[in-house]
Amino acid sequence: MFHTSVIEISKSALVSNLKYIRKIVGKNVRISSVIKGNAYGHHIESFVPIAEECGLDHFSVFSAEEALRVKNVSNGKSQIMIMGIIDINELPWAINNQVEFYVFDFYRLEAAIEAAKTTRKSAIIHLEIETGMNRTGFDNKQFAKLAALLKENEKHLVLEGICTHYAGAESIANYHRVMNQIKVFNKARTWFENEGIKPHIFHSACSAAAVRYPKTRMNLVRIGIMQYGFWSNAETLIHYLTQSDKHNNPLKRLISWKSRIMGIKEVKTGEFIGYGTTYLASRDMRIATIPIGYAQGFSRSLGNQGRFLIGGERVSVIGTVNMNLVTVDITNVPQAGHGDEVVIIGEQGDLSISVASFSELSNQLNYELLTRLPDNIPRIIID
Repeated sequence: MFHTSVIEISKSALVSNLKYIRKIVGKNVRISSVIKGNAYGHHIESFVPIAEECGLDHFSVFSAEEALRVKNVSNGKSQIMIMGIIDINELPWAINNQVEFYVFDFYRLEAAIEAAKTTRKSAIIHLEIETGMNRTGFDNKQFAKLAALLKENEKHLVLEGICTHYAGAESIANYHRVMNQIKVFNKARTWFENEGIKPHIFHSACSAAAVRYPKTRMNLVRIGIMQYGFWSNAETLIHYLTQSDKHNNPLKRLISWKSRIMGIKEVKTGEFIGYGTTYLASRDMRIATIPIGYAQGFSRSLGNQGRFLIGGERVSVIGTVNMNLVTVDITNVPQAGHGDEVVIIGEQGDLSISVASFSELSNQLNYELLTRLPDNIPRIIID
């Protein structure tokens, strides 16, 4: 089979999640599917076709490299928006292929204008406004110069959108900061409209903002983590539960990660297992080796902490996580044998292991663990 584990992606879970997201944002708000970080570990080439089959036709990426990957597998009807890096020498490609991109400083804007002149096609741009994130974006002191440049080069530019990003909309600790950002963005929006500069769309909401701050939805939302079946954090889930008459999680996880037992052996009481002395057998034990490790995205910090599902039972990782394998205690799963299924993320019988359980044990965010899943683990689409 030439692989040591496999990741399954559920199309039906995506359908369910999009139905819920559509209910939240309303029928008149366009959903941009955020697929940076290799579609949050779900694999761009695997995810984009099923997303298009589910009705999505707008994708947000971080880089020109990701935009190219989308272009290569898309049905050709979707819009692609680069939110992050695009080198100067990549601008002609983007313009020729009608790939949209953020402009957040004069260096990029001027380069886009020159590239548009060279290609004799208009660059499709989104102006990013600095509202308090203090990362990228034009601030209000630059607006006059910016407006003049836009008006002077109308024939070379299509102003598709004006946008911003919030500094932690998932956390109540950032409430006042986010509310101030919303005010700053609305002032900027009014300023540009008064100058006669009117883009096709205004957008600012990520998954958390779309849920917690309804006024940020505008006419496009950039939905990342929620479409994959995860909340931005526990606070966002709690917010949903307190605002809803339902008491169950409406999101369904798309991803399952599975491997198989590579080897089994008996270990006597008093013997160390694996590298060093991190685990000492306190009884006679039956152990199994699983062919995944930190090279496959299973954090080294999960040594003596991680959990898998084998034979319908929850089993513990013992000893240090190696580059390509881990050891688990199967003493209480006597029926386990060579080649048996091992669930790393997902369900088996009545039990499940979530990505959140990994983050709790390894101090990783959902985002971090997902995006660390290597490209070379096969992704299989299931119903």
